[in-house]
Amino acid sequence: MRGVVMHTAGGVRVEERDDPKIIEPTDAIVKLTATCICGSDLWPYRRIEPADHQVMGHEYVGVVEEIGSAVENVKVGDFVVGSFVISDNTCEICRAGFQSRCVHAEFVAQTIGTQAEKARIPHADGTLVATPGQPDPELIPTLLAASDVLGTGWYAAVAAAAGPGRSVAVVGDGAVGLMAVLAAKQLGAERVIAMFRHSEQADEPAQCLRAVVGGGVLDLGEEITDVVVLLPQQCHDVVVLAGVVEVGHGVGQESLPWGAVPQRRRPAHSGHLGFVQVLRR
Repeated sequence: MRGVVMHTAGGVRVEERDDPKIIEPTDAIVKLTATCICGSDLWPYRRIEPADHQVMGHEYVGVVEEIGSAVENVKVGDFVVGSFVISDNTCEICRAGFQSRCVHAEFVAQTIGTQAEKARIPHADGTLVATPGQPDPELIPTLLAASDVLGTGWYAAVAAAAGPGRSVAVVGDGAVGLMAVLAAKQLGAERVIAMFRHSEQADEPAQCLRAVVGGGVLDLGEEITDVVVLLPQQCHDVVVLAGVVEVGHGVGQESLPWGAVPQRRRPAHSGHLGFVQVLRR
């Protein structure tokens, strides 16, 4: 099969890779229908992370082509959305709602690589979600959002204990930021404040968010009484969930994460994307 391989920073090739095969009884083989490039794929491309002949891709949807003997939740022919992190969805951590920290967790990026024609997905029952029937072709690109950014935004909201009676601030107008707004609202947050790093780029996301949360969209230039945000210039797509204040750090950026943490009232809940720690003060 053909697949994308990053040989070195900036050196990306489509080349022949071995066809995937069932190895464990919990595996599934998925014929990939659509995949995409994530912002975190750009870190090795830009030399921020090392790159050495690594397979690329972790956001994917497709059709199940083969399953192992222990797979029960998906069947051959199912159209599935796959998570960017492998999980069994049965361990104690998964049952607590943090599947990306499963005891069997494995990142799809750089190990499996779904910018390819097919992929072997371990722990298919916990990692793949079947759609109700075959989606219309125009819906398929949209479903890619459920493979990564939706779960990432939801993780931030859950880790930060967003819920009824809480105010939530989301800083960042990228895909994860928008999904964090949706997740916080879905979890019952009383007030959602969307804040953008670049006010000149905020019009389109602001219109979207106003439709979702019924107004209350602010940019960084306006006074905010719930939280004072200290945002370093180099942070890109930083997500902050605030409350009584809840904080999440954005995807793919490892430099100065704590610089994005706002001054906040006590007690505070902090859910940091990309970090194991969940702080509750």
